[in-house]
Amino acid sequence: MADPVTSHPPRQVGDRVPVAIRGIASSGAGVGDLPDGRVVFIHRTVPGDRVEARLTRLRPRWGEAVLTEVLGEGPSRVRARCPHYHRCGGCSLQHMAYEEQLGWKGRFVSDALERIGGVAATPPPAVPSPAKTHYRNRVTFTVRKLSASRIAAGFHRLGEPDKVVDVGTECLLPEPAILEAWGALRRAWAKGLRPLPTGKELRVTLRALEDGRVVVLVKGGAAEWDPTPLMEVIPGLASTWHQPGGAPLALRVAGEPVYEVWGDERVPVGGHAFLQVNRQAAVALQAHVVSMAGPPGRAVDAYCGIGVYGRALARLGWTVTGIESDPHACEGARREAPAGFTVVEGTVEERLPSTLPADLVIVNPPRTGLQEWIPGMLVHHRPRKVVYVSCDPATLARDAKALHQGYDLQSLQSFDLFPHTSHVETVAVFTLHPPLARNR
Repeated sequence: MADPVTSHPPRQVGDRVPVAIRGIASSGAGVGDLPDGRVVFIHRTVPGDRVEARLTRLRPRWGEAVLTEVLGEGPSRVRARCPHYHRCGGCSLQHMAYEEQLGWKGRFVSDALERIGGVAATPPPAVPSPAKTHYRNRVTFTVRKLSASRIAAGFHRLGEPDKVVDVGTECLLPEPAILEAWGALRRAWAKGLRPLPTGKELRVTLRALEDGRVVVLVKGGAAEWDPTPLMEVIPGLASTWHQPGGAPLALRVAGEPVYEVWGDERVPVGGHAFLQVNRQAAVALQAHVVSMAGPPGRAVDAYCGIGVYGRALARLGWTVTGIESDPHACEGARREAPAGFTVVEGTVEERLPSTLPADLVIVNPPRTGLQEWIPGMLVHHRPRKVVYVSCDPATLARDAKALHQGYDLQSLQSFDLFPHTSHVETVAVFTLHPPLARNR
């Protein structure tokens, strides 16, 4: 194999080229350079690797390739434990030592803030997850009917999201209760049983509760469906929810209302209720958010879900308004809520103006981040502090740039809620520029 520095430039997709890996992209792919100077992204590689790779995509300034052979291993390379790892898209960093994963996740955040947001930030050390495997309390599987008797059920294939990798109970991500339920479901259709609604493709979400029971949400399929066989197949199945194809919301179709103990709160759990998937690591993240709030006053908990942050702050003496668009989540947030915590139903875009002014605003938006005018509204109303809980470094950086018109980035802390993936949760705390704070 020729040395990467002296090889001839690749001519077309399909060429095999030697590459030295020098970094990791936020997607989890290794980053190297082609002989002609173009950047190339190669999954399943680590910094320091020397590899051979087959080009799959070429653009004027960059390319993509798939790993064909490791010629020399980087210092952080370890053996991936999952038998599906070479083709499953569920994990992206299982081949990297865990301590290195934490360091790179911090760099994903600081690099995005500087490159996109123009905000200088020291790479925040990611707080490690107490559990490195079997940490997910909620997992979504794709169930695809291939023929009259064949089913592929698992996760999307790495680099080919239109294909499904069949995954059984050997997966290292789910909590044990989910694996038990998933195994029972797979055994049922292996015996010819059809406990799920008819449909070419379904999305089946299994949620494990702290007491070991399971909640199932089935998305897709025919509206006419008897969930009784499913309740009989899965041991410890507490309730079943179904959102048929085209339906706007999921409804409980079997079982009883279910509650989960989450930190100091007892909260109802429905089909779409949002709770962090890593219950142990989430404890540290949520405690950090609450600790950043400061002395009690008026607060807004935007995108509040079932109100984990707002309920905790209310118990500390804050007056909190939660904003949530999901009616089921709103119902859960209001149930047994402490004094001082109220919830308004609607989108943040609709409801935020009427909840301001406030001393503190917590935002926990989806991966798409804030609507473009929301940072400007916050700058206008000047809450003393904005605590931004982010699941995407790029959109955090974009919004940080807009908030920088009135706020300084006070602190930044990342948390590893998703070991062996490239995903990272970050808490960014913004405080008013001193002149604005004095004139507030």
